[in-house]
Amino acid sequence: MTEQVESGSFDVRIGGATLAVRDALREVLSNLQPLALSADEAGTVELVLAEALNNIVEHAFDADEKPGEIRIRCWRRRDGLHFAIIDDGLAMPENKAPASCAPCVDVEVTALPEGGFGWFMIHTLAKDVRYARVGETNHLNLRVSSSHR
Repeated sequence: MTEQVESGSFDVRIGGATLAVRDALREVLSNLQPLALSADEAGTVELVLAEALNNIVEHAFDADEKPGEIRIRCWRRRDGLHFAIIDDGLAMPENKAPASCAPCVDVEVTALPEGGFGWFMIHTLAKDVRYARVGETNHLNLRVSSSHR
């Protein structure tokens, strides 16, 4: 569900389930349509948010319990689109976001890692990536550059 919070910004709130991520991405991109982002810019937003949201659903929420809530807040500034993603799931290990380095792929095909690329992509495509645990919530803030002013 989208909530306009001020001119040029919006909130999207979803339950922490896999199918809700797809709906949230569609809703965020719909709310960004007035900015006429290029296909590359929209694709970058979608990829960064998909990685972040899927990580939350997969790792922050207990599959045996009712899914938590995820709030995505977006606002535009001269330096790009800013996103704050807040969830009420489990904290990241040691209250830190994973390292931004790429997993080693210089191995036999059978030993290639199954995961670990998401945070590398987030850090590569977004700027000012910051994670904090605030009370009982996770806060991930990031910026995606855009040519729209």
